[in-house]
Amino acid sequence: MKVALLPGDGIGPEIVAEAVKVLKGLGEKFEFEEAPFGGAGYEASGRPLPDATLALAQQADAVIVGATGVWKNDKLERALRPEQGILALRKELKLYANLRPAVLHDELVKPEKVRGLDILIVRELNGDIYFGQPRGKRKAPDGEFAGEREGFDTMRYSEPEVVRIAHVAFKAARQRRRKVCRVDKANVLQTSQLWRDTMIRVGAEYPDVELSHLYIDNAAAQLVRAPTAFDVIVTGNIFGDILSDEAAMLTGSIGMLGSAALGANNKGLFEPSGGSAPDIAGKGIVNPLAMILSAAMMLRYSLDRPEQAARIENAVKKVLKDGLRTGDIWQAGCERVGTRAMGDAVLKAL
Repeated sequence: MKVALLPGDGIGPEIVAEAVKVLKGLGEKFEFEEAPFGGAGYEASGRPLPDATLALAQQADAVIVGATGVWKNDKLERALRPEQGILALRKELKLYANLRPAVLHDELVKPEKVRGLDILIVRELNGDIYFGQPRGKRKAPDGEFAGEREGFDTMRYSEPEVVRIAHVAFKAARQRRRKVCRVDKANVLQTSQLWRDTMIRVGAEYPDVELSHLYIDNAAAQLVRAPTAFDVIVTGNIFGDILSDEAAMLTGSIGMLGSAALGANNKGLFEPSGGSAPDIAGKGIVNPLAMILSAAMMLRYSLDRPEQAARIENAVKKVLKDGLRTGDIWQAGCERVGTRAMGDAVLKAL
C-alpha cells in the first residue's frame, strides 16, 4: 500500500511523524514516500503544489497531509499561498466528499449534555462559493454604492454534485444510526433549494434512513444546544467548513478531529481538521491524535482495513483512559505529555 506523505508546514511534520510511527506498528506493508507541500512546496519549487508532489499523490493509494500555512507567506499573491495547495490537490484528485467525525471520548467529558457525542459531518468539497465563477473585485455598477469598490463571489451547485454527496451521506448513515440532517438556507438561497429538492429525491432510495432539514442558523444553534441529537450532517462547502469547526469544540479540542476527503473509488486525502499552528511548531507540545485518527480513517475508507482502523481508535481510547493528555485537552489529575510521548503511548497501546 503506497501512502504519499505531505507533511507541509508548521506542526505538520511533527504530527505526521507520529501517525507514521503508529501505522508502522500495525505490521502492515506500507510504502511511504514524502514530498514538499504548502509553504514547503513554495520554498522548493515556487508553487504550493509542485508537479512532482501532485504526481506522487496521483500514484499513491492514499495521501496523508499534515498542515499548510506559514505567516511569512501571507503576503504572497493568492495563487501562491500555501493554503491554495490543499484546494488544488483536492480538485486535481477529484475529492468531493469531506468526512469529519466528531467523537467525544468519555474521558474528556465535561458538560453532561455532550456525553455520548458521535457526529459525522459530510461536507461537499468541490463547489459552492469557494469555487463559483464569476468572482473578483470591481466598482459597483449600480445601487446605493455605485462606483465604489466591491468584492463578489458566486455560490453555485449542479445537480450531479449534490447527488453524489447525497449518496455518500446516506451510505454513511446506514453504517451508523440511520439519520441524515441536511443543513441549508433554502428560505433564501436558490442553491440551497436545489440541494433540498435533490436530497429528498435521492433519499427515496434509502427508505431505511431518516432525512431531516435545518436552516444553517438553527443548525448551528442546535449543535450547541443538543449535539447528541445529530447523527450524519450533510451540507455544502462553506456551511460544512463552519459547522465542522464548531463540532470540533464539542469534543474538547480541534486536536481530536480527524478528516477524510474522498473521491471516486474511495481514493482519499487524510488530514487533521486544525491548521498549521506555527506559534507552537517545533516545541513538541502539539496534540497528534487528530493526525493519528486521520490515519485510522485512511485505513477504513481507502485501504479497506477496518479492523486495523479500529485497533488505532481503541488504542487512542486506552491512552485517554489511562489519563495521558496534551496541553489542549489537559484536565486536573491527568498526566501532561508532549507530542512524541503521546504517539509512543498510542503505539504501545496497540
